[in-house]
Order: sequence, then structure tokens, then C-alpha cells
Amino acid sequence: MERPEFDSIQDYAEFSKYYWYREELIRICKAHGLAAPSGKIELYKVIEAYFSGEKILPQKKPIKRKPSKVTELTLQTGLIECGFTFGPRFREFFERQTGETRFKFNVDMVATAKAVKENGDESFTLGDLLDIYYGKKTYVTYDKSALQWNKFVKDFCADPATEVYPDRLKTAAKLWKIVRESDQEKVYTRDLLVKYGNTI
Repeated sequence: MERPEFDSIQDYAEFSKYYWYREELIRICKAHGLAAPSGKIELYKVIEAYFSGEKILPQKKPIKRKPSKVTELTLQTGLIECGFTFGPRFREFFERQTGETRFKFNVDMVATAKAVKENGDESFTLGDLLDIYYGKKTYVTYDKSALQWNKFVKDFCADPATEVYPDRLKTAAKLWKIVRESDQEKVYTRDLLVKYGNTI
């Protein structure tokens, strides 16, 4: 089944059957006067609320803070208060806390820091972010559905049956477009190749 236009979809269950790019979700939210947060998980929540009769409206932009005067970082330091970024100062702080050299922020930390700033949550601390790193706490989680395309291509290219295609990436993209716009599961299987082989 081909993906219908958003305005012809009757409920959230139907909407969820289809794949939507983040940019499409933002456009849909803005077109309907809804809040259009940057993360896919948050966008889906806004649209789910819309289908249940609740309109989550855009919030006024928070007042920009003056540059941080915080000189010493501690676990009690507020994320917003210290002007948190993913730069060297904060990487070094987390290296000291974890004992890891070449510390890397994980995707849930990135999603959380972004959400904390968007929400203006001044109670959230660097210690809370460390708990996110260790999996002791959840604030928001990274939307792993954004990786569906990557996994689809990887699985497509790993299938020996696709070796007959001279440009496998281009062929995978054609097949992905068919799957993305349908209500099928967004994963590659050889059955798709059999079903749509003549189309791609």
C-alpha cells in the first residue's frame, strides 16, 4: 500500500505504519500550527497528541542567557548554567569522571542535552548527564528509527543475491523508496527482492 497524504490519514495507528523523514514531520507540524521540536521522538509525540485531539502548540523561544561565568565544573553544575557543549572542556570533565581516555558522548547523552536546552530545564546537572551515560537514568532516548535506512542498505548489500546489480546503493535506494512509502516493515528481506525485482 502506498503512503497516503498526511491529511487523509485517519488515526495515529495508520500514520505509524509509514516511514516519515524528520524534515517531513517538521513540515507537517508547522503546517498544522503545532510545536515542531527537532527530535523525531518528540515530533512523533506531537503528532500522536494531534490525532488524539490535543494540539501541542509551539513555545516561545527562551531568552538567550549571557555567556557562562562558571569556572569550575562539578557533578552538581547545571547543564544550562555552565553553557554545556560537546567541546573539549566538557569532554575532559567526563574523562576525569569516568577514567576513560578519549571519552565519547553517546547518542542518548546528545539527545538529552538537546532536550534539556529546548525545555529550559535548569535543574538538570552534569551529574545527571553522567547517569545517562551509565544508563542509570533516562531523560530522552535517541531515535534509533533514524538508522533504519542505514541498516536496510547494509542488509541489502550483504545479501549475495544483490551482487547482480551494478550500482547496489542506487538499487537499494529504489527498493527503500518502495518500502518507505508502504505500510510494510522497514527492513530488508530477500522477499522484497523477489517481489519488486522487476520494478527496481
